Amino acid sequence: MIKVLDRYILRQLVAGLLAVTAGLAALVWLTQSLRFIELVLDRGLSFAVFLELTSLMLPGFVAVILPITTFVVILFAYVRMNTDRELVVARAAGLSPLRLARPGLIVALASVGIGFLLNLWLVPLSHGAFRIWQFEIRNQMAAILLQEGVFSSLGNDLTVYARLRERDGTLRGILVHDQREAGAPVTIIAEQGRITSTPQGPRVVLVNGVRQQLERPQPGQPPRLTVLSFAENSVDLARATRQEEVRSRDSRERSVAELLSPDPAEGLRPREIARFYGEAHQRLAAPLTALTYALVALAVALTGQFRRHGGGLRLATGIGITVGLLAAGLTIGNLATRDNDFVWLIWAHATVPGLVALWWMVGAPGLPRPRPRPAEA
Repeated sequence: MIKVLDRYILRQLVAGLLAVTAGLAALVWLTQSLRFIELVLDRGLSFAVFLELTSLMLPGFVAVILPITTFVVILFAYVRMNTDRELVVARAAGLSPLRLARPGLIVALASVGIGFLLNLWLVPLSHGAFRIWQFEIRNQMAAILLQEGVFSSLGNDLTVYARLRERDGTLRGILVHDQREAGAPVTIIAEQGRITSTPQGPRVVLVNGVRQQLERPQPGQPPRLTVLSFAENSVDLARATRQEEVRSRDSRERSVAELLSPDPAEGLRPREIARFYGEAHQRLAAPLTALTYALVALAVALTGQFRRHGGGLRLATGIGITVGLLAAGLTIGNLATRDNDFVWLIWAHATVPGLVALWWMVGAPGLPRPRPRPAEA
């Protein structure tokens, strides 16, 4: 049964973890969502679709910051209680550092469980839905992105302008500049047109216009401009570039099983297979860093002698150790994705510092200690 002291510490840790994680995730979401605000301000995308699109990034943000926020909350909470002499009273009552660390370990284990849930299920699911939304907006929602009186860029190689857009969807005064065919740009001017939906995506049907195309020059000859008047013509808006014809799945939307054993039919290169293998081990080991960072915070806050003004030193020590571990984790991750012989370093980074912190917290058994000086007669 959890004691009153455990419940008191747990309340502070859980409340702090929820507040810090939510605040930091909201800050990261706000900075990242600014990339998509153009779809709302300039291209007429609804705000509800914008929120749904950007909210799909939140599970990935939480999976990354959860180990860090767990460390921060545990370190600051225990250092504050130590500075307020609450832990001094608990130690005087006979509670060991390992016993005082129990609430922090419970919160850390909960963070590990949430991290596995995110990395193994929710992050691939949400990132896959996010990529599908992006693909649909770029290739299937061109009709929504077109605005009257605005040169709308549908990708890097297609620009559409409509002078007026009537309520029934008819476009007046249309200009289309198409550079999807390398070396042969096309400019189309039409009196009116209408966007229709086809199984291949949206298509604009143009009426009464002129099609101008700069043909590829023959060797030793200047390029020729061909002009064609038409009564009706159509332009496919579904693909803004050749690279968007097929949507490839990246590593973040694949499951761990797919990363460890990719389908040979995809024709992946050995370098990509090695990267997938390293990222699979990173995804499996990442939740364990929440427990490791928590053990580091507990070892820093609960060991050593009590000092009235020693809170700043403990905070600086814990933060310095964890920043070093984060930098080492990034280096090891990049190294392991390039050369799978170093994958074991991912697991060593996720577990060994925590075991060392636990060994230090229980008194560092086996470490030689100086003997006390004998009392003088």
